[in-house]
Amino acid sequence: MRKTKTGIVISDGMNKTRVVEVTWTIRHPLYQKVIRHRTKYYAHDEKNETRLGDKVNIIETRPISKLKRWRIVKQEVVSGK
Repeated sequence: MRKTKTGIVISDGMNKTRVVEVTWTIRHPLYQKVIRHRTKYYAHDEKNETRLGDKVNIIETRPISKLKRWRIVKQEVVSGK
C-alpha cells in the first residue's frame, strides 16, 4: 500500500514540480502540550494544474528526480477562490 498525505501547495515556481507542506499535530507524552509538525515534500504535477495555496493529495511513487518521490493525485476545490 502506498502512503498518501494531504497538504497545501507552498511553491509553484518550478516546471512540473510543486512543494507541498504537510502539517500534523501530536500531544507530548509527558506534558500533554499539542505540538505542530510540518514537512515539505516535492511532488510531481505533470500538467502544471495546481497553484499556490491549493489543497492537494499526494501519493508516494518511484523516484522521479533527486528530491521528487511524491505525485499529486487530486486537487481539492477550495471555496472562495
